[in-house]
Amino acid sequence: MSFDPSTSRLAKLTTSLLETVSKLEEALHAQRFPSPSFDEDAPALFPKEAIGVRDMAIDYAAEIQDLLQGPLDIIYRHGSFNNCVSLQAISRFKIASLVPAGGKTTYANIAKETGLDERAVRRIIRHAITMRVFREPEPGIIAHTQASKALTNPIANDWVSCGTEEMWPASAKMVEALEKWPGSQEPNHTGFALANNGESIYQVLTGNPERAYRFSNNMKAYMLMQEYNVSHVITDYDWGSLGHVQLVDVGGGAGHVTMELAKHFPKISVVVQDMERMVEKEGSRIPIELAERFKYVVHDMFAPQAVQADVYYFRWVFHNWSDKYCSLIIKALIPALKPGARVILNEACMPDPGAIPYWREKYLRSFDLIMGAGFAAHERSIDEWKGLFAEADPRFTFQSVNQSEDSALAIIEFVWAAEK
Repeated sequence: MSFDPSTSRLAKLTTSLLETVSKLEEALHAQRFPSPSFDEDAPALFPKEAIGVRDMAIDYAAEIQDLLQGPLDIIYRHGSFNNCVSLQAISRFKIASLVPAGGKTTYANIAKETGLDERAVRRIIRHAITMRVFREPEPGIIAHTQASKALTNPIANDWVSCGTEEMWPASAKMVEALEKWPGSQEPNHTGFALANNGESIYQVLTGNPERAYRFSNNMKAYMLMQEYNVSHVITDYDWGSLGHVQLVDVGGGAGHVTMELAKHFPKISVVVQDMERMVEKEGSRIPIELAERFKYVVHDMFAPQAVQADVYYFRWVFHNWSDKYCSLIIKALIPALKPGARVILNEACMPDPGAIPYWREKYLRSFDLIMGAGFAAHERSIDEWKGLFAEADPRFTFQSVNQSEDSALAIIEFVWAAEK
């Protein structure tokens, strides 16, 4: 029996990839959007109309690469800890900002500016180049790619710095923490605590304003990404149907998401609640046009809620906490809740295995590990979200879950039914 190469998995994937890339290019052309490139000024976000076919292309290409590499090569590529070495150096020394936009510099100049040995600079950047961070158009000359240019933004640089300075050491200690404290829900029983003299991430950030500021920027950086962009919050829920409402952004940090919400929906008034140092820092940055509808208030989300509102909004708050502490946060709302009050979460909904594009699932499950390493917390499926609120108080009624195709976060709504 002769071998027909067209029936192999590799051939089928290659054919599917070619067809999908053709569809992607057509979709981009229809939106007058340039073909993807690594050019430093290439657009960072894709049009929504191209997202589905882009996801297919990513998965086909990734599986082809996996098929063509041996098992240990696959493990090395997916688990290479060396990637964080170059990224840590680039973020710590703000190397991206030393390369002029649209211009070039040399290894020698970067070494001079950073105080590092030139050989060390060369090996760090040449490793980063293999990840498409920077390029070397001619020997010894450094220029930007799209990725390195992004790191000239201090917020994006702090995002990388937070990952390499905070979460990388925590992740390296996660298995040790799981062994030491099996099943613990305490934030000081984590890899992060083991890497920080036994202190939880909350203790460390409270006692170190510089690290807290970097962590705040880390959260802001996600708004620069397709999957976490604030546009999903605005379009994935019918805020306009609520009419005139007061919304409390619990644990809202800088309030950067609900500020955009208030700009788009003039009938929404916002109270951002967070720690004192955050409120003091952000309170003076309210745009003039929002002065009457937007304010910051100091509040501990574990304390009884003092503001009676129509909506209590949580973006990426619960995933930082174990079920034990999430239940306390939910119960703290009850004293202020009126019948029909809404609790709206902007959180990940973990999928069943294989239910979404492979690369998206890998991203979410990686985040799940980060929550374990840093917070003794975890990401949740929709059934787990329902169970969490039902266990806290059965008067919380699940209402809806909405998520656009290109969003990593869903909008999950519960309504307070006081008479239940």
